[in-house]
Amino acid sequence: FAHTMKVLDGEISVVFYDMTTLYFEASDEDDLRKTGFSKDGKHQNPQIFIGLLVGLGGYAIGYDIFEGNSYEGHTLIPFLEKMEQKFKLGKQVVIADSGLLSNENIAALEANGYEYILGARLKNEPGRIKTEILRHTFSDGDTINIAKTENTRLIVNHSKARALKDEYNRKRGLTRLEKQVRAGKLTKSNINNRGYNKYLKLTGEISIQIDYEKYNQDNVWDGLKGYITNTRLSDVEVLDNYKNLWHIEKAFRMSKTDLRIRPIYHRLRHRIEAHICIAFTAYCIYKELERALYQEKSTLSLKKAAELTHNMYQITYTLPDSRQTKTRLLKMDENQQELFNIISKNF
Repeated sequence: FAHTMKVLDGEISVVFYDMTTLYFEASDEDDLRKTGFSKDGKHQNPQIFIGLLVGLGGYAIGYDIFEGNSYEGHTLIPFLEKMEQKFKLGKQVVIADSGLLSNENIAALEANGYEYILGARLKNEPGRIKTEILRHTFSDGDTINIAKTENTRLIVNHSKARALKDEYNRKRGLTRLEKQVRAGKLTKSNINNRGYNKYLKLTGEISIQIDYEKYNQDNVWDGLKGYITNTRLSDVEVLDNYKNLWHIEKAFRMSKTDLRIRPIYHRLRHRIEAHICIAFTAYCIYKELERALYQEKSTLSLKKAAELTHNMYQITYTLPDSRQTKTRLLKMDENQQELFNIISKNF
């Protein structure tokens, strides 16, 4: 935390919060490892939740571990209060995705004096607000805001690139459904609002078909993204701050792949906590290396830098006469020498 404060010039005005799940190979549960909704699709495996708080640029502030069957939305306020007490953070602007959007969380944030920017679920908004949104004809980059309550507003932004991605994803989801319908693999239990299953309908008593009218109606939402906030920031500032949320998504991605935080084979709680602590520390070091490479305008990527260290060697030897112990770096190639010079200068 002290290092993050230094990197951010002693000021943390906004914080970003997100959660992910980590599954275990062992099948038995205990007080910490429990089965629950898995973001990795490993619903049969016991898991834990990890909450992570970062500042601008993805620089780490703190993390916490929760039981595997926790409800994601109930972790936000306890986590923020713990970090606030531990680091004397004060009331920051809290930025989180729509997974933490609930009336309960919003009420708790406001009751505890927090300002926030949360990802909105536009299709779940009341009819009045949806009608007002669709009344507008959006072009690329257009932004509108709609008052939700006396203190909160909904900001809606349109992006042409996002619209193309939304349309592509809907078509891909429809193609997958069509294949399943033709194969007769779908039953009544598949008719729900999860993902693209919302386009399914039951005709007669046994025939499952695709509701193409509902599918076509959804295109009006392509490209639209919503944000709920109680801050006094301008619409542009809200959008710019929320865009930084990708850093925390990258942190989890790096931890799960580059740092190999999973799968976890430990069973004892203190070993699990140690495993997470090591991965968290490694992420902090990774971020500092990333900052150093950027600061020195190096063309080396993080992945390339990590690979270069695999065969950088130093030998330690003792002179037979004087009994002096010395060290010497073995010859390095050009990229290894560049990396060594950057690390020597910045660490």
